[in-house]
Amino acid sequence: MLPYLQGIGIGGGLIIAIGAQNAFVLSQGVHRNFPVQTAIVCSLGDGLLIFLGVSGIGTLVASHPLLAQLATWFGALFLLCYGFRSFRAAIQGGSLDATTKQIPSRRQLFLATLALTFLNPHAYLDTFVLIGGLSGELALADRYLFGAGATTASILWFFSLSLGAGFLAPLFRKQLAWRLLDGFVCLTMWGIATSLLWPKLQPYLS
Repeated sequence: MLPYLQGIGIGGGLIIAIGAQNAFVLSQGVHRNFPVQTAIVCSLGDGLLIFLGVSGIGTLVASHPLLAQLATWFGALFLLCYGFRSFRAAIQGGSLDATTKQIPSRRQLFLATLALTFLNPHAYLDTFVLIGGLSGELALADRYLFGAGATTASILWFFSLSLGAGFLAPLFRKQLAWRLLDGFVCLTMWGIATSLLWPKLQPYLS
């Protein structure tokens, strides 16, 4: 069981770090916008990427620079757009009043969650490069145990974050709290997008 426990430890360390996906899950949990469905989609998405990473497919995909370039540009564009949406929400303010809160449909939330999972180059870095690379040192059977451990950490984290955020709802009866949350999500999205685009734009700015 050692590879499984190692997978939990390493996977948890990578997933818990604040990123676009975590900021999104936290926001939906506080808004009470289908938190269980959000956690399920994120967990399944991460589990799929982890499986591909430990199976060696991640190494094959990473060897094609064009795919990595496309993922970076599309991912950054999506994060910029979603960040602008959060920026606008921070300006307008929010409320827990059911008559004023606009809840996205299940389909809209499903598509947004998929986009934040599969259009986020950091997700591929964590699952394909880091988890896939570390598992490459293990025997084949242990490699999948390692991946199962990382997937377990993902499931535990996303459900804890999504459902636990609901307990923060009483704090968000004031508009200031909503502004701070949406502002945090906006800065997170824009910060990650900037980190993705800066290395590519720097030669043109210098």
